[in-house]
Amino acid sequence: MKVAIVHYWLVGMRGGEKVIEKLLEIYPQAVLITHVYDPDAVSDIIRRHEVRETFIGRLPGAKTHYQKYLPLMPRALEQMDLQEFDLVISSESGPAKGIIPRPDAVHLCYCHSPMRYIWDHYHVYRASAGRLARMAMPHMAHRLRIWDVTTAARVDHFFANSSFIAQRIERYYRREAEVVAPPVAVDEFAIADTVGDHYLYAGELVGYKRPDLAIEAFNASGRKLTVVGDGEMRPRLEAMAGPNITFRGRVPFAELKREFAGARALIFPGEEDFGIVPVEVMACGRPVVALKRGGALDYVEPGVTGLFFEEQTVESLNAAVDALEAQPGLLDSPQAIRARVERFHPDRFAERIRTRVEALLEARARETG
Repeated sequence: MKVAIVHYWLVGMRGGEKVIEKLLEIYPQAVLITHVYDPDAVSDIIRRHEVRETFIGRLPGAKTHYQKYLPLMPRALEQMDLQEFDLVISSESGPAKGIIPRPDAVHLCYCHSPMRYIWDHYHVYRASAGRLARMAMPHMAHRLRIWDVTTAARVDHFFANSSFIAQRIERYYRREAEVVAPPVAVDEFAIADTVGDHYLYAGELVGYKRPDLAIEAFNASGRKLTVVGDGEMRPRLEAMAGPNITFRGRVPFAELKREFAGARALIFPGEEDFGIVPVEVMACGRPVVALKRGGALDYVEPGVTGLFFEEQTVESLNAAVDALEAQPGLLDSPQAIRARVERFHPDRFAERIRTRVEALLEARARETG
């Protein structure tokens, strides 16, 4: 069986690329299809496979300015010849699912999110764009939305990485999606012997993740907060932070694991499609204080693995931290918390994908005789 895995771009290693690594483990014979490929920015696992770029990868400055070529990506995908492949798995967050497979091939889409820059975050992206981009975006986004919806019909089966994304797939594409959480390497994390007296924010310091809310809340409460991560907001956040807040920047993975295991709890103030960091923190036995929206609804169990806060306000976040401090049993139950994340083990992900693919291939074989 010949397999193609289509990913929007391969220019770094984030959650989507970790899913690609696991798919390549399941289908080691797979060929990767992508718009832009930077071998220096991806893992050895990805580099060991054949990678084919669309014509976007040959355009000037594509490795760093690939998103500026977004209007050309639908045509680039449709020009790729996938007639040799029996199974196509598209990894969707940027344009990926719009390829044209062979009529008797099976096409599955693992959707991290429908394209946010043309759907629910469209007005945010447009407001922050330059003058020329703001002028062009209404026409470009309108055409992309039409293409995005119509290409959903080319998919035989949708996977969603969370219930939140499954709802968005139904909303925008009018298609049902099977929820399969992304693989989380829970075995790489361990419970610490001792825990500090500080809380933790871990992630990019960018607007939609709301690190500013965490800073403001801990400024107000005076509790200790360690911030791990970097991004465009860091200078402003450091300027507004009180002496109880420590910035670590980016740290090596070994140190990151120690930070996860040594904090009283993780503060997760943004709305995420899934959010792997909270699951990794729970694999270290530590609870999570999360906004009651998005992917966190699938794994934060109030009173078991953490607590929710209802609104993105200082008062709501600090009330949740106060409630957590009033539940010493939750803060002192690392084994119980870790036990709840075993369902995100990579082996579970592989089993779900294999089972569904086999069923779809068998059904297609019956259809075609």
